Amino acid sequence: MRRFFASLGLALTLTLTTALGAGPLHIDGQTVDAAATVRNNTTYVSLRAVVETLRPDAAVFWSDGQAAAEDSGLSLTARPGNLYLEVNGRALYIPQGVLLENGRTLVPVRVLADALGAAVDWNSTTGAVTVTSGGGAPTADEVYDPDAVLWLSRIISAESRGESLLGKIAVGNVVLNRVAHAEFPATIYGVIFDERWGGQFEPVRNGTVYQTPTDESVIAAKLTLEGADVARDSLYFLAPSLTDNHWIMENRDYVMTIGVHHFYR
Repeated sequence: MRRFFASLGLALTLTLTTALGAGPLHIDGQTVDAAATVRNNTTYVSLRAVVETLRPDAAVFWSDGQAAAEDSGLSLTARPGNLYLEVNGRALYIPQGVLLENGRTLVPVRVLADALGAAVDWNSTTGAVTVTSGGGAPTADEVYDPDAVLWLSRIISAESRGESLLGKIAVGNVVLNRVAHAEFPATIYGVIFDERWGGQFEPVRNGTVYQTPTDESVIAAKLTLEGADVARDSLYFLAPSLTDNHWIMENRDYVMTIGVHHFYR
């Protein structure tokens, strides 16, 4: 289980840097005009151009304020401004968000390739990006342990209802950081229901962990499982204004504040 979660970090967005901007994009041997642009060292490409090249039978269209792509094995949506795209029940993190420029929806090439089951290679000399098709777009059932999504989304929802998406991801990060840490249980369920020191999470004690999670909490859980990292190496969090127990603040190293929560390592 520890090895599984460590490997999730590899799913983070690939950053592609070149002093001259984005290099040429090659998809399965073709040079494609995909409106490639570099933003903060991340190469963005046109969703339509890449999807239509990798999956010629897919319908790519605009609906309800978002770009969508569909065929018999693909259901993908990307809403400009969102910090993720959704594909076949998965959620993939885009730290700088989905972009809309000149009528084109732009997403990071690494994220889009992952969504479509393709591989990406970058030539550091020329800046060229090569995308090679693979076995098709994976589904949520192929990627996630359903129990992991269930319990992670429940604790995220119970602990951070009303917080931003980044705040929710950060709570998920703490849980997965504990899973990977030798001092804590090695499963998500084990971390959440750790009974030491009277229990680790208030929602377990008051029962709110059993409530149906919000939709955004489910998204946050999936993003965290895919490798989205907001809280870095944090192992603890608390809302100082909502508790009289400040042991963590007095004994652990501060990392950051997101919303009402302070995070510590």
